[in-house]
Amino acid sequence: MAPVFGSGLAKGLAVTLRTMTRRSVTLQYPEAQPELPPRTRGVIALFEENCTVCMLCARECPDWCIYIDSHKETVPPAAPGGRERSRNVLDRFAIDFSLCMYCGICVEVCPFDALFWSPEFEYAETDIQELTHERDKLREWMWTVPEPPALDPRAEEPKEIAAARKAADKAAAQAHAAAEAEAAAQAEAARREEEGQ
Repeated sequence: MAPVFGSGLAKGLAVTLRTMTRRSVTLQYPEAQPELPPRTRGVIALFEENCTVCMLCARECPDWCIYIDSHKETVPPAAPGGRERSRNVLDRFAIDFSLCMYCGICVEVCPFDALFWSPEFEYAETDIQELTHERDKLREWMWTVPEPPALDPRAEEPKEIAAARKAADKAAAQAHAAAEAEAAAQAEAARREEEGQ
Protein backbone atom coordinates (compact mmCIF):
# COMPACT_ATOMS: atom_id res chain seq x y z
CA MET A 1 0.00 0.00 0.00
CA ALA A 2 1.42 3.38 -1.00
CA PRO A 3 1.86 5.99 1.75
CA VAL A 4 -0.72 8.75 1.77
CA PHE A 5 0.63 12.17 0.84
CA GLY A 6 1.17 14.27 3.99
CA SER A 7 0.74 11.37 6.48
CA GLY A 8 4.17 12.08 8.03
CA LEU A 9 3.21 15.73 8.53
CA ALA A 10 -0.09 14.69 10.14
CA LYS A 11 1.70 12.32 12.55
CA GLY A 12 4.18 15.03 13.51
CA LEU A 13 1.42 17.57 14.16
CA ALA A 14 -0.46 14.99 16.24
CA VAL A 15 2.60 14.55 18.47
CA THR A 16 2.93 18.32 18.75
CA LEU A 17 -0.73 18.75 19.75
CA ARG A 18 -0.48 15.96 22.35
CA THR A 19 2.60 17.56 23.87
CA MET A 20 1.03 21.04 23.92
CA THR A 21 -1.83 19.84 26.10
CA ARG A 22 0.44 18.31 28.77
CA ARG A 23 1.74 20.26 31.73
CA SER A 24 5.37 21.40 31.49
CA VAL A 25 7.90 19.66 33.74
CA THR A 26 10.63 22.27 33.50
CA LEU A 27 12.49 22.91 36.76
CA GLN A 28 13.25 26.53 37.48
CA TYR A 29 16.99 26.12 37.98
CA PRO A 30 18.80 27.51 40.06
CA GLU A 31 15.83 28.07 42.42
CA ALA A 32 14.90 24.38 42.18
CA GLN A 33 17.88 22.02 42.29
CA PRO A 34 17.60 18.92 40.10
CA GLU A 35 17.41 15.45 41.66
CA LEU A 36 20.51 13.75 40.33
CA PRO A 37 20.89 9.97 39.96
CA PRO A 38 23.13 8.34 42.58
CA ARG A 39 26.08 7.72 40.24
CA THR A 40 26.14 11.11 38.54
CA ARG A 41 29.51 12.15 37.13
CA GLY A 42 29.94 15.76 38.08
CA VAL A 43 33.53 16.56 39.00
CA ILE A 44 36.46 14.55 40.33
CA ALA A 45 37.12 14.95 44.05
CA LEU A 46 40.46 14.27 45.76
CA PHE A 47 40.91 12.52 49.11
CA GLU A 48 44.42 13.83 49.70
CA GLU A 49 45.33 11.53 52.60
CA ASN A 50 45.08 8.46 50.34
CA CYS A 51 47.21 9.89 47.53
CA THR A 52 50.70 8.35 47.39
CA VAL A 53 51.79 10.34 44.31
CA CYS A 54 52.07 7.15 42.26
CA MET A 55 51.18 9.20 39.15
CA LEU A 56 48.97 6.45 37.69
CA CYS A 57 46.05 8.83 37.20
CA ALA A 58 48.19 11.37 35.34
CA ARG A 59 49.81 8.69 33.17
CA GLU A 60 46.54 7.00 32.23
CA CYS A 61 44.62 10.22 31.51
CA PRO A 62 44.00 10.36 27.74
CA ASP A 63 43.69 14.17 27.83
CA TRP A 64 46.70 14.80 30.08
CA CYS A 65 44.62 17.15 32.20
CA ILE A 66 45.98 16.06 35.61
CA TYR A 67 49.00 17.93 36.95
CA ILE A 68 50.92 16.47 39.90
CA ASP A 69 54.04 17.85 41.61
CA SER A 70 55.75 16.20 44.56
CA HIS A 71 59.00 15.97 46.46
CA LYS A 72 60.69 13.21 48.43
CA GLU A 73 61.11 13.25 52.20
CA THR A 74 63.14 10.88 54.29
CA VAL A 75 61.31 9.17 57.11
CA PRO A 76 63.27 8.11 60.19
CA PRO A 77 63.49 4.36 60.83
CA ALA A 78 60.54 2.80 62.63
CA ALA A 79 62.77 0.60 64.79
CA PRO A 80 66.23 1.27 66.17
CA GLY A 81 68.88 -0.03 63.81
CA GLY A 82 66.53 0.23 60.82
CA ARG A 83 67.21 2.28 57.75
CA GLU A 84 65.64 5.52 56.69
CA ARG A 85 62.88 5.38 54.11
CA SER A 86 61.90 7.95 51.52
CA ARG A 87 58.33 8.80 50.64
CA ASN A 88 56.66 11.11 48.15
CA VAL A 89 54.86 14.16 49.47
CA LEU A 90 52.15 15.78 47.37
CA ASP A 91 52.87 19.43 46.54
CA ARG A 92 50.34 20.06 43.78
CA PHE A 93 47.38 18.13 42.42
CA ALA A 94 45.31 19.96 39.82
CA ILE A 95 42.78 18.94 37.19
CA ASP A 96 42.06 21.10 34.16
CA PHE A 97 38.32 20.64 33.62
CA SER A 98 38.48 22.53 30.32
CA LEU A 99 40.40 19.51 28.95
CA CYS A 100 38.80 16.72 30.97
CA MET A 101 36.38 14.50 29.04
CA TYR A 102 34.94 12.87 32.22
CA CYS A 103 35.87 9.36 31.15
CA GLY A 104 36.60 8.26 34.71
CA ILE A 105 39.82 6.39 33.91
CA CYS A 106 41.68 8.26 36.67
CA VAL A 107 39.06 7.26 39.25
CA GLU A 108 39.13 3.62 38.15
CA VAL A 109 42.91 3.30 37.94
CA CYS A 110 43.72 4.84 41.35
CA PRO A 111 44.91 1.92 43.52
CA PHE A 112 44.52 3.82 46.80
CA ASP A 113 41.00 5.28 46.38
CA ALA A 114 42.15 8.88 46.35
CA LEU A 115 39.86 10.01 43.49
CA PHE A 116 36.06 9.90 43.53
CA TRP A 117 33.16 11.12 41.41
CA SER A 118 31.27 13.97 43.02
CA PRO A 119 27.79 14.92 41.78
CA GLU A 120 28.76 18.61 42.03
CA PHE A 121 28.15 20.32 38.68
CA GLU A 122 28.11 24.04 39.48
CA TYR A 123 31.68 25.02 38.78
CA ALA A 124 31.34 27.27 35.74
CA GLU A 125 33.89 30.08 35.39
CA THR A 126 34.02 33.20 33.25
CA ASP A 127 37.64 32.54 32.26
CA ILE A 128 38.77 29.19 30.83
CA GLN A 129 42.05 29.38 32.76
CA GLU A 130 40.10 29.27 36.02
CA LEU A 131 38.80 25.79 35.17
CA THR A 132 42.10 24.34 36.41
CA HIS A 133 41.14 23.47 39.97
CA GLU A 134 43.85 22.89 42.54
CA ARG A 135 43.83 20.36 45.37
CA ASP A 136 42.05 22.67 47.84
CA LYS A 137 38.99 22.91 45.60
CA LEU A 138 39.15 19.19 44.78
CA ARG A 139 39.27 18.53 48.52
CA GLU A 140 36.13 20.64 49.08
CA TRP A 141 34.27 18.52 46.55
CA MET A 142 35.27 15.36 48.45
CA TRP A 143 32.63 16.14 51.08
CA THR A 144 29.88 16.06 48.42
CA VAL A 145 30.71 12.48 47.37
CA PRO A 146 27.75 10.23 48.26
CA GLU A 147 28.10 7.04 50.26
CA PRO A 148 28.65 3.94 48.14
CA PRO A 149 25.52 1.89 47.51
CA ALA A 150 24.79 -0.87 49.99
CA LEU A 151 25.92 -4.36 49.10
CA ASP A 152 23.33 -6.85 47.97
CA PRO A 153 22.52 -8.97 51.04
CA ARG A 154 22.01 -12.04 48.83
CA ALA A 155 25.47 -11.75 47.22
CA GLU A 156 28.15 -14.17 48.28
CA GLU A 157 30.81 -12.90 50.63
CA PRO A 158 34.01 -11.63 48.95
CA LYS A 159 36.92 -14.09 49.11
CA GLU A 160 39.14 -11.62 50.94
CA ILE A 161 36.61 -11.09 53.73
CA ALA A 162 35.92 -14.83 53.98
CA ALA A 163 39.67 -15.56 54.25
CA ALA A 164 40.14 -12.82 56.86
CA ARG A 165 37.17 -14.10 58.87
CA LYS A 166 38.50 -17.67 58.71
CA ALA A 167 41.95 -16.53 59.92
CA ALA A 168 40.37 -14.46 62.73
CA ASP A 169 38.20 -17.42 63.82
CA LYS A 170 41.24 -19.70 63.80
CA ALA A 171 43.28 -17.20 65.87
CA ALA A 172 40.38 -16.79 68.30
CA ALA A 173 40.06 -20.58 68.65
CA GLN A 174 43.80 -20.90 69.30
CA ALA A 175 43.68 -18.11 71.88
CA HIS A 176 40.67 -19.74 73.56
CA ALA A 177 42.42 -23.13 73.63
CA ALA A 178 45.58 -21.55 75.06
CA ALA A 179 43.53 -19.75 77.74
CA GLU A 180 41.77 -23.00 78.67
CA ALA A 181 45.11 -24.85 78.83
CA GLU A 182 46.56 -22.14 81.04
CA ALA A 183 43.51 -22.19 83.32
CA ALA A 184 43.74 -26.00 83.55
CA ALA A 185 47.47 -25.77 84.35
CA GLN A 186 46.79 -23.19 87.09
CA ALA A 187 44.00 -25.36 88.52
CA GLU A 188 46.31 -28.40 88.48
CA ALA A 189 49.09 -26.40 90.17
CA ALA A 190 46.64 -25.18 92.81
CA ARG A 191 45.40 -28.77 93.39
CA ARG A 192 48.97 -30.08 93.79
CA GLU A 193 49.77 -27.29 96.19
CA GLU A 194 46.75 -28.19 98.32
CA GLU A 195 47.71 -31.90 98.29
CA GLY A 196 51.24 -31.03 99.35
CA GLN A 197 50.04 -29.16 102.44
